[in-house]
Amino acid sequence: MRASRLLSLLLLLQNRGRMTAEALAAELEVSVRTVYRDVDSLSAAGVPVYGEPGRDGGYRLVDGYRTRLTGLSPEEAQSLVLAGLPDAAAELGMAQALAAARLKVQAALPDPQRDRAQAFHERFHIDAPGWYGEPEQVPRLAALVEAILQQLRIRIVYRRWAAPHEVERLLEPYGVVLKAGRWYAVARTEGGFRTYRVSKILELEPAAESGRQHFERQPFDLAAHWRAYTADYDARRLSGSAEIRLSPAGLERLPDLLDAPVVRAALAAARPEADGGWSRTTLPIESVPHAHGELLRLGADVEVLAPPELRARMAASARAMRAVYADGVEDADDAG
Repeated sequence: MRASRLLSLLLLLQNRGRMTAEALAAELEVSVRTVYRDVDSLSAAGVPVYGEPGRDGGYRLVDGYRTRLTGLSPEEAQSLVLAGLPDAAAELGMAQALAAARLKVQAALPDPQRDRAQAFHERFHIDAPGWYGEPEQVPRLAALVEAILQQLRIRIVYRRWAAPHEVERLLEPYGVVLKAGRWYAVARTEGGFRTYRVSKILELEPAAESGRQHFERQPFDLAAHWRAYTADYDARRLSGSAEIRLSPAGLERLPDLLDAPVVRAALAAARPEADGGWSRTTLPIESVPHAHGELLRLGADVEVLAPPELRARMAASARAMRAVYADGVEDADDAG
């Protein structure tokens, strides 16, 4: 651990030039006193590091000195897949490995490329989770990832929406997917591949079956599997349709209020009416109750034409809202 920290300190000075003890301590997540001891150790080992006193002082390497001790550890190499997702790396327990890997990669670059890479890192940030939601707690994510890497069979207790709500499953975990800020596990079961939301895994432990703790991983394309899974999920989920009219404002607001597959289908089918104002389209829906709640968000910018049950629900909601605001509506009518 200390050897890794000394190398990280050396690479920080090599990549960034002069740094104060406080800045080094913050980067390495140690005390300032530990930084002093580490600098002394580097100097004793022959590394030309020296301190500059004063307000603008700090530690730096002799001009022209570069180390080539930049080999990546297995953990650091694994972490590079998350180079643009520091929050995801932290959830996976790879934050320190990713930071060390970035330092080593930067140290191996010539000066112009290293400066450009650092500038890019300072100017671009990826925030994967969606708006308006708190990040999910995934306390078993790191253990799950370790089981995936070690090809360990695991036994989980999983909370699902259907009764019985807590079920036990024996899995061969093949991978994890981060989708809109939520982690999903893709695992093989006796019935084929299944998907599990990691936040709903209540318990996770290696399977106890003697001689069967490890499994042989079959050739598997996780990205291709996930694309097929999501396409199939949308096809099963959006099993119905509704005919609607949209005002120009409603058509414009549609992408901000409804799911992307629904919006794509609705916009592709949209046709302007004869007067050139409102448009008609066919909207894929999950169910009448679900569509009712979603379309209410468009207010008076949408009119449901079919199915009749959905139109009746929308009309009933409109009457109920008028009743709630009856006094205000009557006052406005009287004033007119």
